[in-house]
Amino acid sequence: MSAAELDKAVQLLVRQIAHWQQPRWAAVATAGNVSRADLVHRLVQEMANLAADAEGEPRRVVPRLDNDLALPDQLRVVTADLLAVDPGAEVLTRAAAEVTATRGAL
Repeated sequence: MSAAELDKAVQLLVRQIAHWQQPRWAAVATAGNVSRADLVHRLVQEMANLAADAEGEPRRVVPRLDNDLALPDQLRVVTADLLAVDPGAEVLTRAAAEVTATRGAL
């Protein structure tokens, strides 16, 4: 897995969700009993955790903003943070798997 492949996977997800309005965010995801917004926020948190682990820094809670429309931007930012630390292939593979699983669950 390369950084470019992870970036492409994230871009595909962002294109899928960036135009959503609040009712689509509030809808229940196809996998599980959580909203789509909760599912994407979980992905944002996981990407932030991977970045913190790769940097050797403590994990921090990514705030859940009042407006779910900010979730695509949060995902872009934490992905950029992860890619900036140049994680190994194993971390990139795990991150891409999380993105792919989230796309499938939406």
